[in-house]
Amino acid sequence: MKEIFSRVSVRRYEDRPVEEEKLERLLRAAMAAPSAGNQQPWEFTVVRERALLDRLAGASPYAKPLLGAPAGIAVLGRAQGLRFPEYAVQDLSACTQNLLLEAEHLGLGAVWMGIAPLAERMRAVAEILGLGAEVWAFALVAVGYPLEKPAPHDRFDESRVQWR
Repeated sequence: MKEIFSRVSVRRYEDRPVEEEKLERLLRAAMAAPSAGNQQPWEFTVVRERALLDRLAGASPYAKPLLGAPAGIAVLGRAQGLRFPEYAVQDLSACTQNLLLEAEHLGLGAVWMGIAPLAERMRAVAEILGLGAEVWAFALVAVGYPLEKPAPHDRFDESRVQWR
């Protein structure tokens, strides 16, 4: 799968909207991720309103790519009704990675900006999006058409592999 090797974090975007069909494809890819006991702890908020994107960019010192992004996706975790709540972070990580790979496949650029487990960042996202107690903020993903795209790097490091 070439997207695994060509995907990079894209932080600058063209000034053009992302089509709703492509945003839906990103969400479908995210929801196709594996999860512990098939609990699927994810919820999403898709943000295209400029004022909200700009406010979300202040939720973390690393969320600035949202200032120029035409869309952002808040990856949220459900707080209730999970069979294996201790695995929710792994499940949400898998769904976020799927979303990033689908963005690459569709010719979009994206960057994953961690929010959890830092309480002040989680609180900021919750306040901006008006989240209730039933969900918590895991990550933000800025999405758009890349203005520039860094070259991918081969990160394979043989010294980190043990063969037995």
